[in-house]
Amino acid sequence: MTAKEIRQTFLDFFKAKQHHIVPSAPIVVKNDPTLMFTNAGMNQFKDLFLGEAAIKYPRVADTQRCLRVSGKHNDLEEVGIDTYHHTMFEMLGNWSFGDYFKKEAIAWSWELLTEVYKIPKDQLYVSVFQGDENEGLPKDTEAYEIWKQYVPEERIILGNKKDNFWEMGDTGPCGPCSEIHVDCRSAEERKDGKGKDLVNADHPQVIEIWNNVFMQFNRLKDGSLKPLPAKHVDTGMGFERLVRVLQEKKSNYDTDVFQPLIQFIAGKAGMAYGDDEKTDIAMRVMADHIRAISFVIADGQLPSNNKAGYVIRRILRRAVRYAYTFLNFKEPFLNELVPLLANQFEGVFNELFEQKDFVQKVVLEEEVSFLRTLATGIQRFEKYEGKDIIDGDFAFELYDTFGFPIDLTDLMAREKGMSVDMEGFNKALDVQKNRSRAATAIDTGDWIVINDGEESQFIGYDYLNADTEVLKYRKISAKGKEQYQLVLSITPFYAEGGGQVGDQGYLTSNKTGQKIRITDTKKENGLTVHFVNELPSDFSGSFYAEVDEDLRRDTENNHSATHLMHAALKQVLGNHVNQKGSLVNNDLLRFDISHFAKLTDEEIKNVEDIVNEKIRANIALKEERNVPYQKAIDSGVTALFGEKYGEFVRVITFDDEFSKELCGGTHVKATGQIGFFKIISEGAVAAGVRRIEAITGTKSAAVIREQFELVQHIKNLLNSPKDFVGVLGKIIEENSGLKKEIEKNVTERALALRTDLESKIENIDGVNFIVSRVDLPNADAVKTLAYAVKGAVQNLFLVLGVVIDGKPQLTVAIDDELVKAKNYNAGQIVRELAKDIQGGGGGQAFYATAGGKDASGLDKALARAKSFV
Repeated sequence: MTAKEIRQTFLDFFKAKQHHIVPSAPIVVKNDPTLMFTNAGMNQFKDLFLGEAAIKYPRVADTQRCLRVSGKHNDLEEVGIDTYHHTMFEMLGNWSFGDYFKKEAIAWSWELLTEVYKIPKDQLYVSVFQGDENEGLPKDTEAYEIWKQYVPEERIILGNKKDNFWEMGDTGPCGPCSEIHVDCRSAEERKDGKGKDLVNADHPQVIEIWNNVFMQFNRLKDGSLKPLPAKHVDTGMGFERLVRVLQEKKSNYDTDVFQPLIQFIAGKAGMAYGDDEKTDIAMRVMADHIRAISFVIADGQLPSNNKAGYVIRRILRRAVRYAYTFLNFKEPFLNELVPLLANQFEGVFNELFEQKDFVQKVVLEEEVSFLRTLATGIQRFEKYEGKDIIDGDFAFELYDTFGFPIDLTDLMAREKGMSVDMEGFNKALDVQKNRSRAATAIDTGDWIVINDGEESQFIGYDYLNADTEVLKYRKISAKGKEQYQLVLSITPFYAEGGGQVGDQGYLTSNKTGQKIRITDTKKENGLTVHFVNELPSDFSGSFYAEVDEDLRRDTENNHSATHLMHAALKQVLGNHVNQKGSLVNNDLLRFDISHFAKLTDEEIKNVEDIVNEKIRANIALKEERNVPYQKAIDSGVTALFGEKYGEFVRVITFDDEFSKELCGGTHVKATGQIGFFKIISEGAVAAGVRRIEAITGTKSAAVIREQFELVQHIKNLLNSPKDFVGVLGKIIEENSGLKKEIEKNVTERALALRTDLESKIENIDGVNFIVSRVDLPNADAVKTLAYAVKGAVQNLFLVLGVVIDGKPQLTVAIDDELVKAKNYNAGQIVRELAKDIQGGGGGQAFYATAGGKDASGLDKALARAKSFV
């Protein structure tokens, strides 16, 4: 069977078992503060497990794109080294939400593996939770007894909490699990009877293939376990491992999931896969990593220097480093894998296929940038002046600044007969990790239930206030600041989503009159949480929830204008324009688009004209709720890549022939409310991504007034000439001419000092030493003078001191031949002299400068200069 056939067989099997097939959630998580990436199939169902959302389909099956490169589930360092770990992988799963439990889950997993996929039963082992006294958890005798119907007892293994109690994190849904393992060793090897002993022993050919997790508990902040409202089934089968087993391969990378990529890499590198372990690892790393990189970018997360963006940049750089070091790819190549990968997943995950040109462009730009950095880092390593041991701090600098993995630094060191101070490196790495953890750490308490109730009801599309009750609250702490989160039974507050910020407003107790400011509103796993700095003194009775109407109105203006601008951009630039990120608040709208060129002034003007024309037309909002997703797509609606849409969606339309988008945000009732639209900036934020910022309503009116007043002020300064622009242009031209004249005079003045300096030459053992304090107006003049003297005097060692705008400066210039002959270094010398002026500086071996704070120490620095000759 091919990989595609194996995947479809799984989905068809569970569809026949009355499971609803759902699409994969985006790999980038947007509504769960505990996760950056989807790292397990259950992530998108977390709210159902916790009882925080209504269960629409009690049985579900899917294939979920997952990424495990950070946090508790971190496989990055094993990827490519072994044969079965991956960054991005597919998790085939079947789910029961309060419906069937252990009996059906076990029976169906066994049926699919042995009767449909035809895996020999004597190659399979199963494990069951043995219990844990410390947790007060008994042995899972129910699962054990069920398995005895299918498997001989000698093939049932009792597993500890580490192996057979599944938890997605420090808190959250969890429960005992029953794994299925397959022994992929040869028939001859399996005769040794040791297969059972190799389960969970990291044997490359005895691997876990399926995990049946029986969700029964919620792990609380204090470590205790609380039974969930209902029992659920969460199963996961690694797709890549399954394909390996069914295609009878010894490695996941030998299957048709990876081989097209690996063979393409091997062909381009002029090497054969399987000939050398080092090059094989490099090819596996590239084939694996391009999958994670491509799908994360397609889901809307661009490489950057923080959070999720940094993780994907790190993966990309790891792939490029392996290609550079072991496959001799010195030019960008990784990006060439994107079209091949996109074609491979066409019809499965179409979001990558539809954006393959954009994704390839982003990867290319990242490669170009990193290869430049990598070359610089290697040059820096070659100039390292240590003897036998590479300093740990220097190794960390290569890692942190230039992206060098420590094993690459170690490899280069060994080639030079050196070693790396690993203790020092690890110490520096720990300092960085601790700093990063401290900056992002959020301490979240457990929910305290006040009133029992169903999920919170949102009415904010229709109302800005409501009488409500507090269902529950919890305390959170971040960066030393304490806040609280409230869940209300009914809320008019819009939770942050789709680029729109969360509502602010007030919660007033109808009983005590206490009024509390709601500072923000966010979604967490489908639950609307309201942020407050203080709690109600009395939770009993009802509360009056009221949204800040002014903030909401201005935000709605910007959100609706974003829709109009999106449509206008497609009209002006082309249909290739797609949203790559947005921010909508009460001050402005920020919109990132896929476009590979700077917008011209004419294009910006055209977009503004189209949007303002639609505003003046006062087009009424057409809002459709609970529209079947496929019906909306078929009608030509704009949907965004990387967003998770349900079976029913909300459609926002401003003129059926102009702007029609899937959107959960709040909007104006008619476009006339927006008032006026003005783009205030446009620029690049990443390869192939442009960022546009614009303002509307009262903000745009204020900016127009401010600009008009500024122009009027300038006119008044110029005595209100008729040809305002012409007069201003003439003044600028005259100013430019005067600047050039001043620069010419300063240069001539600097060069006139040359003869005076040459008369001060003191020959010291063949070195023409000059030290002097000079009077020049700027650093460029000093540099001009130094290079003029350097060009005229052989074997020169020149030290100049100057005070510019009250600040002392030092310049050291040394003849190039002198640098080589006597090992002088101007950068080191100027740094030492700068101590006398309370400053610092540096530069090259033949020319360096330094600035300082204490001009009174300048003469002392000049007097000390002679000691370096």
